[in-house]
Amino acid sequence: MSNELEAGRPLSPHLQIYRPMLTMMMSIAHRISGASLAVGFALLTWWLVAISMGPEAYACVAAFFGSLIGRALLLLFTWALIHHMLGGIRHLIWDTGAGFSRTSIEVLAWATITGSIVLTILVWVVGYGIMGVS
Repeated sequence: MSNELEAGRPLSPHLQIYRPMLTMMMSIAHRISGASLAVGFALLTWWLVAISMGPEAYACVAAFFGSLIGRALLLLFTWALIHHMLGGIRHLIWDTGAGFSRTSIEVLAWATITGSIVLTILVWVVGYGIMGVS
């Protein structure tokens, strides 16, 4: 054990040891977005149950989703869903054996980030357009 410490190597590497890299941050974001989807699907379930319970229950849920906090949660759920999907597509590309060059890895990571933001905005703009809200 003392040999490892004398060599300057950590016994158990962790985030304080490694310099943050884009691929590492994307892995963390993918895990966070996947875990946050559980919250989003719980909200979706709440909405579906409220629909089946009648107008009073639905009015309560609709009021929550119409509030600033509700809309923020829906926006984050939309982003998490799209980001996680694009991350999955990135991994699917890697499963074919493609996209492992240093440049390709960076391009796919930035495409995932940019795509998730742009597609989230697009979904919300189209959604508000369909609803007729300006």
